[in-house]
Amino acid sequence: MEILLVITVIIALLAAFFLRRTGRAEQAHAGIPLDARVIYSDTGAWARLEKPLFSRRYRLTGKPDYFVADETGATIPVEVKPNRTASQPRYSDTMQLMAYGILVEEKFGVRPTYGLLKYRDEVFRIEFTDALRAELFAILQDMRRARRAQNVARSHDDAVKCKYCGYREACAERLE
Repeated sequence: MEILLVITVIIALLAAFFLRRTGRAEQAHAGIPLDARVIYSDTGAWARLEKPLFSRRYRLTGKPDYFVADETGATIPVEVKPNRTASQPRYSDTMQLMAYGILVEEKFGVRPTYGLLKYRDEVFRIEFTDALRAELFAILQDMRRARRAQNVARSHDDAVKCKYCGYREACAERLE
């Protein structure tokens, strides 16, 4: 009887070890620091946030893929782009992550100092500097100004961008 108990305990310990190891590998693959604790996710693996985060002050809304609490307890937004491969983060992804940083600040009352951007094979730590924050606010101001305008000039020469644009059918400057 005692031998059965010892074998059961050994099997349970081995199972716990392998589950923890697998979980840590998955966490690293997802771009989440090993010392971080996931506190929110919008990827479907955990409970979904019912409503996006909203800042009335900045008229900004969005839903990051994850929030993690880092080793200091700070809430850090994580955005995952699983099909993206690049040696440097895209500007638009950086601005999206900065917007999530502002939403985290509004929701939790503490400004995060950085966010994590996870591409397929790379994780980028984006520092939320005052300059990056000011850049985002300038973009938001430009977007609001453009929404009020009768006509907005195309700002690029990228046919692929035009192909997926929500204003394609109404745009006189669309690229074919």
